[in-house]
Amino acid sequence: MNTDCDYSSAYVSLLTSSDLIGHGMTFTIGRGNDIVCAAIKEVAARLQGKDVEELFANMGKTWEYLCADPQLRWIGPEKGVIHIALGAVNNALWDMYARSRRKPLWKLVVDMSPEELVNSAAFRYISDAITKEEALEMLKAKAVSKAEREAHVRQVGYPAYVTSAGWLGYSDEKVARLTKEAVAAGFNHFKMKVGADRDSDLRRGQIIRSIIDDPQYLPAGRKPRDPNGPDLVGKNAGPTGSVLMIDANQVWDVPQAIDYVKSLAPIKPWFIEEPTAPDDILGHAAVRKGLKPYGIGVATGEHAHNRMVFKQLLQAEAIDVCQIDSCRLAGVSEVLSVLLMAAKFGVPVCPHAGGVGLCEYVIHLSLIDYIAVSGSMERNVLEFVDHLHEHFLSPCSINENGRYNVPNSPTEGYSIEMHKESIARFEWPHGTYWTNEHAVAKANRAAGH
Repeated sequence: MNTDCDYSSAYVSLLTSSDLIGHGMTFTIGRGNDIVCAAIKEVAARLQGKDVEELFANMGKTWEYLCADPQLRWIGPEKGVIHIALGAVNNALWDMYARSRRKPLWKLVVDMSPEELVNSAAFRYISDAITKEEALEMLKAKAVSKAEREAHVRQVGYPAYVTSAGWLGYSDEKVARLTKEAVAAGFNHFKMKVGADRDSDLRRGQIIRSIIDDPQYLPAGRKPRDPNGPDLVGKNAGPTGSVLMIDANQVWDVPQAIDYVKSLAPIKPWFIEEPTAPDDILGHAAVRKGLKPYGIGVATGEHAHNRMVFKQLLQAEAIDVCQIDSCRLAGVSEVLSVLLMAAKFGVPVCPHAGGVGLCEYVIHLSLIDYIAVSGSMERNVLEFVDHLHEHFLSPCSINENGRYNVPNSPTEGYSIEMHKESIARFEWPHGTYWTNEHAVAKANRAAGH
């Protein structure tokens, strides 16, 4: 589905009359990035002249104010370009808030009282799924053990999975090599892209399975995990405790999705991600029902454009795994509402990442979920893709056990600030990459060199 990608970022910096600054972005795959930037300018204009402490005092009300311009709302509402633009601006404001308190974003939120956290979330249109009162009781129940969970995750890290070996178009040899490297790096959850060719998918899946299920490839001294343990039961884990997931990126109609994924049962996937159109609630429910006899679950959310889509997916029992996106949803405030709903419905949150800056963002969201909201990371895994981190001042990192390290700098905020050199080089259309490197390469291609 997503061929011909040119990974891009619609990046915004919010300035104040002091030295305080906030950075945010939303991810695109190329053309259209400038349209999102134009929308960001329109949304951000609503903040001009506002007192930052008044904005920080109730981030839920601030979020409602940002999306309440009637003329901008008309070109949504709360979906599409205007909504992901709001995501960039809201994320930048949260980044500024965290910097002002000299805490990483996740720490700012988990240190909030239950009342403050509820007031920071976007609750409009979801009271039929969860009320503020219900959310408050959930958060209060978890608050007494927050410090214990924070200490634990700081020590062990947050579970991650990789997609690096599973891209379409790789040779069998490359798939095998990358899978072995991922196992050696400590990962035990692996995702593979599917949907282009059934026979190829089965072959690639069997190659991956043959490696992740073989104890000889485990890191030295690492014992196989119990596939029937509480963290792995129901995930179709193999004999070493390794899990395979598959991702179709929306390519099928509903009956086709059921038929195709049934044929991939021999490779024992935990779930199929994005089997059909991302806002087809009943379609996902039908796919889940059709695959349940085969022990294969359904995951989606990367392209779910607002909290109401997640509300319906949960109410319709359409998903086994909730995959929030840090800037497809309109920033931290809307993410908080989805985390609360998923916790109430007992569905694990495994955020989408990769792209540009998404890994830097989502570790904060998963830490908030574990420490303050759901209280569990046993069955959760957070996507990790090892590219483009070098453009960020506070890049995410993975420990030797295939887990995200916890961001810890008091000055990094939401970890999304880019190096000035990266902006100077790649900013469209006047960055040196476009005026020099790209222009020269284009000229050489035209000349046949």
